[in-house]
Amino acid sequence: MLELLNISYSVDDENGRVDIIKDVTLALDDRFIAITGPNGSGKSTLAKIIAGIIKPTSGKIILDGEDITELSIDERARLGISFAFQQPVKFKGITVRDIISLASGKTLPLSTVCDYLSQVGLCARDYVDREINDSLSGGELKRIEIATIMARGTKISIFDEPEAGIDLWSFQNLIQVFDRLREKTDGMILIISHQERILNIADKVILLADGRIGSYGSREEILPGMMSGIVDVCGKVAEQEN
Repeated sequence: MLELLNISYSVDDENGRVDIIKDVTLALDDRFIAITGPNGSGKSTLAKIIAGIIKPTSGKIILDGEDITELSIDERARLGISFAFQQPVKFKGITVRDIISLASGKTLPLSTVCDYLSQVGLCARDYVDREINDSLSGGELKRIEIATIMARGTKISIFDEPEAGIDLWSFQNLIQVFDRLREKTDGMILIISHQERILNIADKVILLADGRIGSYGSREEILPGMMSGIVDVCGKVAEQEN
């Protein structure tokens, strides 16, 4: 279980102190959780706080009973937290086979590497020896990144707006990949997204507005009134701050 206890995050700019995440408390233990909300609501910031890329201003993060608030991103990775960026990292000179083996922590037989690639909808013989560079499209890079996360077998796999920067065809295939990942993974999948098709395959949906939890529940509870809910939450937050 992942617990966020009174998490807040603030930064200082030329206009003074800006509160980005405001006293967020959550207990997460479902297989597939989506965090959504308006632009600027703090979705990606919250994901990076969980991964250890950003340290919260206040509050605690508890993973399976252990306080990991002060742990670095490397230390959290060793505990089983993975993070996929909006724009996947490229590695000149490293092949797809190399990166999947590195992610698993051991030398994988070719058949196993090919199986991971097949699970994300890529023809193994066309990709296994390709370098992870600009010759790959955004959709291809994201599917390879998902394959590496599957090879790692992490407790928590975080995806920050995986639909960003890819074309419609790639996005449609990405939905199928996440649907298969949801069925096969033993850990938690946490996706930051505002795409309805991704939200529709989530077990639970968290709605953020202005850095606060607007609502949290099953997709059946949240999605039907989500748009009006965003407006209502933003209005309530504005009233609280005036």
